[in-house]
Amino acid sequence: MTDTILKSHSPVNLTPKDFKSDQEVRWCPGCGDHGVLNSVQKAMAAMNIPKEKFAVISGIGCSSRFPYYMDTYGFHTIHGRAAAVASGVKSANPDLEIIQVSGDGDALAIGGNHFIHAIRRNIDMTILLFNNEIYGLTKGQYSPTSKQGMVTKTSPFGTIEQPFQPAELALGAQSKFYARSIDTNIKLTTELILAGAKHKGTSIIEVLQNCVIYNDGAHTLITDKETKDDFQLILHHGERMIFGKNRNKGLVLGGNGKLIVVTIGEFGITEQDILVHDAHNPDPHMAWLLSNMSAPEYPVALGVIRDVAALSYEEKMVQQIKDVQAVSSIKCMDDLLNSGDTWEVK
Repeated sequence: MTDTILKSHSPVNLTPKDFKSDQEVRWCPGCGDHGVLNSVQKAMAAMNIPKEKFAVISGIGCSSRFPYYMDTYGFHTIHGRAAAVASGVKSANPDLEIIQVSGDGDALAIGGNHFIHAIRRNIDMTILLFNNEIYGLTKGQYSPTSKQGMVTKTSPFGTIEQPFQPAELALGAQSKFYARSIDTNIKLTTELILAGAKHKGTSIIEVLQNCVIYNDGAHTLITDKETKDDFQLILHHGERMIFGKNRNKGLVLGGNGKLIVVTIGEFGITEQDILVHDAHNPDPHMAWLLSNMSAPEYPVALGVIRDVAALSYEEKMVQQIKDVQAVSSIKCMDDLLNSGDTWEVK
């Protein structure tokens, strides 16, 4: 995957260091954002396209400092509006490779409207959704993804709100590409960014990220070295959904339409009984089941969950302009200014 030249630009020889700006990175020591920054810089270097063809666009939040740390074009926008600005940038210049950076609060609360409509329109950009289940920059309020009952500064007796499942929200908005990683797995995150950039349309990459100050350990069950193998299912298209420390657990579909965790070798279960992942299935049902799995009942699905081909907004926009121009007598601005009733001022 990393050897692929994603766009038609002439190959360039860049390294991750070429994408590092001269700005001091001011995230807390141990913050998961450091790992994601590393992954983005590695992925950009692997794309083999010039730096001026990238634009990193963010909203407001800890993760939204991202443009300052990238030696590319960037835009630090306003709260919740990163998707709207990124949509405009991509529509105005479809040749740019857009990476939009947003947190769970920025994207799913004040920015929720722009988030779902960017997905619905299928704007060709990659959205990195940092999910630490808390508001970090504003010092520890519960967010749209905070678990019910979580005690924070704005929920001193525990939040009574039902949290969003980001993948469920994206799939409801007709997402064609959804992937998930964790901040500690730089290799996987890099691969997913490359896959998202290769996909034509809106690519959502949810990164389960740890806030060491206000929600430390939110994803411990799937990141701790003692338990992660039993609670991570890294999906690969065309491969069986097998996981576990001993690679002996897998998923089957029950008669009630629900996923069931089984152990290979028990009750006659063989490897051939384990489901094969089909990321390209246009029916979103399996993607919905996989993305909604949570520990400890299930492993958490990582990797590319859904990757379905569809025309992007820009492709349809460019084609529509060509179609209109083909039958119109007005081909350019001069034609427009000289059409209809005109007069000459002397």
